[in-house]
Amino acid sequence: MKLPIVVYPNKRLKEISKEVTEFDASLHKFLDDMYDTMIESNGLGLAAIQVDVAIRVLILSIPDEEGEQSYDELLEVINPVLSNMTGTIVYQEGCLSVPTFYEDIERYEKLTLTYFDRHGKKNVIEAEGLLSVAIQHEIDHLNGKLFIEKLPYGRRKKFEKEYKKLQKQKTRS
Repeated sequence: MKLPIVVYPNKRLKEISKEVTEFDASLHKFLDDMYDTMIESNGLGLAAIQVDVAIRVLILSIPDEEGEQSYDELLEVINPVLSNMTGTIVYQEGCLSVPTFYEDIERYEKLTLTYFDRHGKKNVIEAEGLLSVAIQHEIDHLNGKLFIEKLPYGRRKKFEKEYKKLQKQKTRS
């Protein structure tokens, strides 16, 4: 089932998400609904707060060489912790909660992610490149941050002006 996505400037996106303690059927259904929402919205990742649930859950589905997103490659991340962050990479990011806006953002190039899966099993993976960027982007959501907050001051002000103008145009049509 597709869930409604919370869109900037909704203040709910600033909320810091809480740890997950129950790995039960309701969590599994929620993860499945998040997946449907992400795929139907053409996203690479989705944090729970983006569908108005403030828990430390995110999902990622990085497309393969043909641009396909396979359910078998879906990464369900619960209570993530980052470590061993090294290097830098600049990647053009977008966000389902900030539609139609894309900007180059600097992130760590490589990292270690420790997390739990839907069954409460602990996992550790090494990530680099796009996967590393996507993990950091979604964890920012869990911490009440948006990628636009990483913009330099001048660019951020320009974004605010452009975005408000876009919102006004949408409400008129």
